[in-house]
Amino acid sequence: MSDIAEDLPLLERLRELDEVSAAKLLEGRDDAEVAELLMRLPHGQAVEILEEFDRPHRQRIVAAAPPEKEVLWLVSHDFPEGSVGRLLESAPAIFPPDMTVGEVIAELREVVQRRMVVYVFVADGERHLLGVVAFRELVFAAADQRLADIMLADPFVLRPEQPLEDAMHEVVTRHYPVYPVCDERNRLIGQVRGQTLFEQQAFEISAQAGAMVGVEKEERLATPWPRSFRFRHPWLQINLLTVFVSAAVVGLFQDVIDRVVVLAMFLPVMAGQSGNLGSQTMAVTLRGMTLGELDAHTKKWLVSKEAWLGLLNGLITGAVAAVAMYFISRGQMPGQALMLSAITLTALGLSCVLSGVAGVLIPLILKRFGFDPATASTIFLTTLTDVFSMGSFLGLAAWLL
Repeated sequence: MSDIAEDLPLLERLRELDEVSAAKLLEGRDDAEVAELLMRLPHGQAVEILEEFDRPHRQRIVAAAPPEKEVLWLVSHDFPEGSVGRLLESAPAIFPPDMTVGEVIAELREVVQRRMVVYVFVADGERHLLGVVAFRELVFAAADQRLADIMLADPFVLRPEQPLEDAMHEVVTRHYPVYPVCDERNRLIGQVRGQTLFEQQAFEISAQAGAMVGVEKEERLATPWPRSFRFRHPWLQINLLTVFVSAAVVGLFQDVIDRVVVLAMFLPVMAGQSGNLGSQTMAVTLRGMTLGELDAHTKKWLVSKEAWLGLLNGLITGAVAAVAMYFISRGQMPGQALMLSAITLTALGLSCVLSGVAGVLIPLILKRFGFDPATASTIFLTTLTDVFSMGSFLGLAAWLL
């Protein structure tokens, strides 16, 4: 195997690449070397990279890893993407309930040289989890005490098939350093570090900003440009189509704009205000979805809340814009300045209400149809808010003037 210092630049590149590019970088390397590099990556990232290899090659790499890693790397692929099972680590300290504290400490002396031990897991012969003992409790217990006497029975556990979003919702108030992971029969199959859960969730949240404009979450800074191009360009084509839709709406009222030129000055104001309000609402909605805070009742309440906030914000900002419209238009069209102000106030109020509702419904609809709720939401939201804000503004002007 290569020296760690020699591998450091390669290891850093692997950390920065998406899984497909990382797997291509590792192609042709010795299986043992690949296993060593993957072991020094975050567990979730290592599993995703490993999955890019074909099954025979993957099994050869896994076979070259130390025994404690081998089983978990194989098992991790049996669980859905984005589940707790993808972050599994082997539990380093599992002992029967009748074992004494002195015997456990004697065996742990060798274990702690290789792995960090936070909890001792107490399990029966079939690995059914009976309890946990914090490492510090062993130090203060008498040497002849049994684990069954000092363990915390029926501890909190995670399920391997549990989505990370649900797991985060459950652990956010617990803050344990390590969580045992058990199957439906309560058999201990491994552990997940709290830090690993939060790191993975932080990555998911950080990916939302890019996903909303068509940047896939797999793309990293070091992703090769051809792959980045394939990720991004299709969404730009979709965005181009939606821009044409917005432009077509403006084109329908070209005669009104030609007669009342001041309307063109306020089109960016209408689109910008309603679009920004919708983005604020969508950010809150995505955060609630990520933290598992939305249920059927909460969704209805959130739609009502954001519609009301949209109306309040729309009327207040609309009033400011209406005053500006009055002073700008009274020099050009003194007889219609007051009407133009009323149109501005009404259109901005209505469009902000719609923007608030759309900011909630677009992510929910995407999720309902099986899409990532963050993917390209901004593209659809921007189109909807542009069409309605500019359409209502110009439509009212065409009707009333």
